[in-house]
Amino acid sequence: MADKSKRASVTGIVRRTYPVQMEVRAKDNASGVSTITGYASAVDQPYEMWDFLGSYAEVVRSGAFAKTLAEHPQVQLLLNHGGLAMAYTKAGTLRLSEDSAGLHMEADVTGARSDVQDMLLALQDGSVDEMSFAFRVTRQLWSPDYDQRDILEVDLHRGDVSVVNFGANPATSVAPALRAADFDQLGEDDARALMERLQRRFAPAEPEPPAGHPLSLYLAQAEALGL
Repeated sequence: MADKSKRASVTGIVRRTYPVQMEVRAKDNASGVSTITGYASAVDQPYEMWDFLGSYAEVVRSGAFAKTLAEHPQVQLLLNHGGLAMAYTKAGTLRLSEDSAGLHMEADVTGARSDVQDMLLALQDGSVDEMSFAFRVTRQLWSPDYDQRDILEVDLHRGDVSVVNFGANPATSVAPALRAADFDQLGEDDARALMERLQRRFAPAEPEPPAGHPLSLYLAQAEALGL
C-alpha cells in the first residue's frame, strides 16, 4: 500500500481554479479604464483534488491570506497564468483583500490594450467564468490518514491571480495527472509497476506478415505441427 504521508512533502508553486462571477464596470473619472471584481479563491469550502496517490479533500481555511496580505505581496493579474500583466499590486491597479467568502480581487485594466479588450468581452458575454491563483503553501494540516489537507497559510508574493478559460477546477473535479515531482515521490514497487504499465502501453505492435507472403504459409504449418 502506498504511503500517503508522502503527500505532505510535496512543495512548490500550486494553482487552484474556481468558477466565479466577475463584475466589469467602467471606472469613475478614468476614460478607457474598467474595473473587474471577483474572488480568486474561496475559503472553508472543501473540494476534491487528485495526486499520484489518488483523490483527497482540500480546503483553504479562513485567515489563510491574512499574513501574506499584511506583507504587501507583489501579485499580478494575468490571463491563463501568462502574458503581460494587466494589473499589479505594486502599481495600485490590483487590490486584494480577504473576507468571509475568500480572496477578493479588484483590478483596474486599460481597455486600450487588445488583450484586455478580448478578456473584457469574454467576461461580459459569459464566455469565461473561472479564476485561478498561484501561491505557495507555508502552513498546512493533514488529517491522520492523509485524506484531507487544510491549507492554513499561503504566500502570494510574486504569484498571480488569473482569469482562465479552464483549469483544474476544484469546485467540480480534477482529472488525475502525474507530474515529475509526483513520480519522484513513488516508492520502488509503485514506480516499477507504473513503468511496466507504460512499457506495455507504448510497446510497438508486432508487424503481421503480408497476406500471401511465403512466411505466412510457414507460420501456418508450424502452428499446425504445434511448433
